[in-house]
Amino acid sequence: MALIVHKYGGTSMGSVERIRNVAKRVAKWHRAGHQMVVVPSAMSGETNRLLKLAGDIVEGSGRGASPRELDMIASTGEQVSIGLLSIALQAIGVQAVSYAGWQVPVKTDSSFTKARIESIDDARIRADLDAGKVVIVAGFQGVDADGHITTLGRGGSDTSAVAVAAALKAAECLIYTDVDGVYTTDPRIVPEAKRLEKVTFEEMLEMASLGSKVLQIRSVEFAGKYKVKTRVLSSMTDPDIDLNIEATSGTLITFEEDEAMEKAVISGIAFNRDEAKITLTQVPDRPGIAFSILGPVAAANIDVDMIIQNQSINGTTDFSFTVHRNEFAKTMDVLNGSVKDAIKAKEILGDNKIAKVSLVGIGMRSHVGIASLMFETLAKEGINIQMISTSEIKTSVVIDDKYMELAVRALHKAFGLEQAA
Repeated sequence: MALIVHKYGGTSMGSVERIRNVAKRVAKWHRAGHQMVVVPSAMSGETNRLLKLAGDIVEGSGRGASPRELDMIASTGEQVSIGLLSIALQAIGVQAVSYAGWQVPVKTDSSFTKARIESIDDARIRADLDAGKVVIVAGFQGVDADGHITTLGRGGSDTSAVAVAAALKAAECLIYTDVDGVYTTDPRIVPEAKRLEKVTFEEMLEMASLGSKVLQIRSVEFAGKYKVKTRVLSSMTDPDIDLNIEATSGTLITFEEDEAMEKAVISGIAFNRDEAKITLTQVPDRPGIAFSILGPVAAANIDVDMIIQNQSINGTTDFSFTVHRNEFAKTMDVLNGSVKDAIKAKEILGDNKIAKVSLVGIGMRSHVGIASLMFETLAKEGINIQMISTSEIKTSVVIDDKYMELAVRALHKAFGLEQAA
């Protein structure tokens, strides 16, 4: 049989009863003859609780908590999960062993709270698998060259699971969540949204980067780079569900583009309310002006998303870009502090009440008129487009935040996504 990696999120590990259900599900796969590696998250809410304790400790001191110590604290949530799951498996007669990231080891760089995986030593895991054991590896964490515990950033357990699957050359990585797959859009916004049976890594990467919360973007990047076959499915089903049914449920994220997938013009609609728009008006239209604006922004460790520079009129232009809404005030401070006078901009305008809505689909490569239909649909709803960005398989627009849900529903209907397979 195959080597399979399971990943379970915090909701799936949220109580003793749910951990027992995870153990039953893993045992079913193990007893069917598969070699099983499991990567669980901390119990739901646990990481937030731990980090709040750290915040409470430093409150009023005028000092922030050390990132190294934050990683020491946050990593314990996953260590509790792996120990509990191992005990649950042992209680139903399955040999199981748990390892923290440093015990594998999962080697990372030293960027505390947002470390990146450099390598995974698979020898210890393979030895235990060959001995017939289920191996449980703590997600979200690793160890740097100096032996310090590191964490991968929020949602990092998805990345851990895919990285482990890549290192072991697993047949498939199953990401169990509280949803049953990837949908054409958020069913809470559009009740008619349909679950996709398949989606390409390219499409999933675009969806993740554009606001879809199903998978962490770094995990999709990792899966695409190492061609790890990945499936998103629900952990809320009966753990005794027939294995063959479970193994083909959810949404398969694949690097294989078949003819049926290409026939679908649009696979999904992503949206994001977490952005803000900034416009500098009447800046000199000369070489280097973009760097003069965005250089100081980058130096302040602020990520920029969409960028638009208007046509020059009388030697000046308007320059607009978007940043994460949490970085809006910081960005405005940077620009008003020195940039405005240095580049002789007339004024700096800010809007933190915007939303980004995006169409995603590999079928856009071979179909014309996608953008036209998008713009026509929004126009019929009286929705003004403030910014536009495109790639080979994506078209994004920035609109007023209050129209976001209306735009998503209208576009979902216009492109017939309620009929998706």
